[in-house]
Parts: sequence; structure tokens; C-alpha cells
Amino acid sequence: MFWLEMFGIFACSISGTVLAKHKNFDVFGCILVAMIAAISGPTARDIILDRYPLFWMVNMNYLLIITISSVGFQMFCNPKARHVDGLLKLFDGLALAIFTLIGIQVAQEMGANIPICILLGVLNILFGGVIRDMLCNEIPLVLQREIYVTAAIIGGVLYFALEGMGVTSWIKESCTLMTIFVIRMLAVRYDWHFPDIGLMKKHSL
Repeated sequence: MFWLEMFGIFACSISGTVLAKHKNFDVFGCILVAMIAAISGPTARDIILDRYPLFWMVNMNYLLIITISSVGFQMFCNPKARHVDGLLKLFDGLALAIFTLIGIQVAQEMGANIPICILLGVLNILFGGVIRDMLCNEIPLVLQREIYVTAAIIGGVLYFALEGMGVTSWIKESCTLMTIFVIRMLAVRYDWHFPDIGLMKKHSL
């Protein structure tokens, strides 16, 4: 799980840096947003589960990978380039899938029941994303009509369904990751959104 978590941290760091750079933050501002995006969710998860010491305080490699990836992106990528928005959505989708799975597994190891495991899987990615967006003066994705949390919940339900069927761990984990990522990317590609109930009411009057 360590290397998967490191890749999730990397993906979150890039998504935070992309957004911060697009908003013209300086180098330290981008690193700060990257760190908040990457470690806020897992930190909240561990505090709720009373899981100490916090992972990034024990292993400084997490903060190191965030700093290196953030600085590297700032040095070699143009935030105004056309592909940057797609890059943000790609890394955000990867982070969503990885952090949801890790959040579920950590909660499961700590003895949480299935609904709480899924909830903490969602929180694992959601908390950092909300703070990241607020710092960058953006409306958090979870408060929009984006199919985001839904993808994580579907992945969580699938994880426990496969576990109940006795599926091998690596297949269960791979299917969960792919399901969350594919749903999120399809939603981005085809502009899938939840209907606006208020708008529907207006049109019906």
C-alpha cells in the first residue's frame, strides 16, 4: 500500500500545483496548496480513526515527494497551456481512485464497519480537495453537480461486494481503482452532471 499511497500523494500534489499555478501563486504558495491537497484528507482520516502518529510525521518522504513534484511541475510546465486543464482532471481522477481505496483499507484495518469505511474513503480524498479549491478561490467540486463523490461511493460498494464474493485482493483493488477512475473520466469526457432540481422547477412553472 505504501507505493500506491505515494503515487496518490504525487497525483494530489500535481493537481494542487496545477490549480495554484493557474491562479498565479508563487513557488511557495504552490507547494503549500500541493501539501494541503495531498495530506489534509489522510490526516483527517487518521485523526477520526485515532491512528497515531500521523503518517507524514513518521515518514518525511511524503512531504519530500510533494515538494519535488510541485517544484518540478512549476519549472517545466506552462500553466496557461491548453493541456493543463486536462492534466488537472487526469491527476484529480487518479487521486480520487487511489485515495478512496486507501481510505477504505485503512478504516477496515482499524475495525470500522462497511458504511464508515466507505465514508472515510470518500473523506480521504474529499477533505484536501475542498480546502485546495477554497484556497484557490474555486467552488469545491463536491458542491457542484460533478459526478465525483458518486464515483468514490460506487467504487467503495464494489470493493465490499467483491470482498464478499471472496475475490483475490489484487483483483478487488484493481477493479475498485479502475471503476472509480473510469467513471470520473467518463463524466469529465462526456460532461455528465447531476440534474439541477431548482432549474427543473423553474422550467416547469
